[in-house]
Amino acid sequence: MSDLSDSVTQLVNDFVEIAAGISLESSGSQVRVETDSRAVSLNLVLSFPMRTAIPDLEKSLRARLVANHGVDSVSINFVQEIVSNIGRQSVKPIHGIKNILVVASGKGGVGKSTTAANLALALAHDGAKVGLLDADIYGPSQARMMGLTGQRPSSRDGKTFEPLEAFGIKVMSIGLLVDEEQPMVWRGPMVTQALTQLLNDCHWGDLDYLVVDMPPGTGDIQLTLSQRVPISGAVIVTTPQDIALLDARKGLKMFEKVGVPVLGIVENMSTHVCSNCGHEEHIFGAGGGARMAKQYGVDLLAELPLDIRIREQADDGKPTVVAEPNSDLAQAYVSMARRTSARLARYAVQASTSIPKIVIEET
Repeated sequence: MSDLSDSVTQLVNDFVEIAAGISLESSGSQVRVETDSRAVSLNLVLSFPMRTAIPDLEKSLRARLVANHGVDSVSINFVQEIVSNIGRQSVKPIHGIKNILVVASGKGGVGKSTTAANLALALAHDGAKVGLLDADIYGPSQARMMGLTGQRPSSRDGKTFEPLEAFGIKVMSIGLLVDEEQPMVWRGPMVTQALTQLLNDCHWGDLDYLVVDMPPGTGDIQLTLSQRVPISGAVIVTTPQDIALLDARKGLKMFEKVGVPVLGIVENMSTHVCSNCGHEEHIFGAGGGARMAKQYGVDLLAELPLDIRIREQADDGKPTVVAEPNSDLAQAYVSMARRTSARLARYAVQASTSIPKIVIEET
């Protein structure tokens, strides 16, 4: 490899996409460089979804190559190949699903389900194949949020389910199987069994990500799922006030104890901007999520605003990412999804390099 190829490769590997916040190399993205005099050709394989960022990424890389190396011609080809992190080796992976990403909270009422829905839609918006499982048996909300109220999943054999589709993603929820106002008066073991069936007896097909909207809390259901399901990574949703952060810490530590990587923290309802006068106010406090992230050595994935449009769009069955895809609110969710998937890809790289290789030699 020539000196130019070496330097170009290093420049690309060190490049940090703004929303992802980590270098392309650390996320497991691969680059192949070809040079001919003062012309450079790049083939860049992206390990996490960032389709909507590719035009800006190409522009930035092209500008840096011209400025730093004085090349006359730059050709860049992008391919997305989402890496898989199957979680703990002791848990059997689910056929066709590369990554299972759980969205959890220590308590209810912090916007976990809204965050999960928009996370799933944002990943799909950036080019990934995505499924969404509503694991909140006692308070299922994804059927309404995804505009599927009143619809029922089909079954080809009477034993397994065909998930419904909404906005390009596959959706399954207990809320699709019972009336919306029917309470689920079930004990823990029954709930765990139902969730296991919803997950394993559903024809998800090939997915880059299955986003799981977990029940709030840290009880038997959460622990059992964490031990039985090959979870790739967890996202903790909280609000800034101290009471919510106390419960969020419990959720984070639960995942640590069962060996599930915590990808980061989402601080929801971080700030409110008055729609009349534009005054910004931290109604629930400021900086709680950042302090918690620093304390436990994880990333702060997003600070999402308290905005009436988010609530209205979820209630109407068309979450923000699809209701206003070009809005600042939607872009906040897209950035959150990109940071999340980039960190999950980094964990996959770290896991693959930490496994010792077995070498057999003939004697």
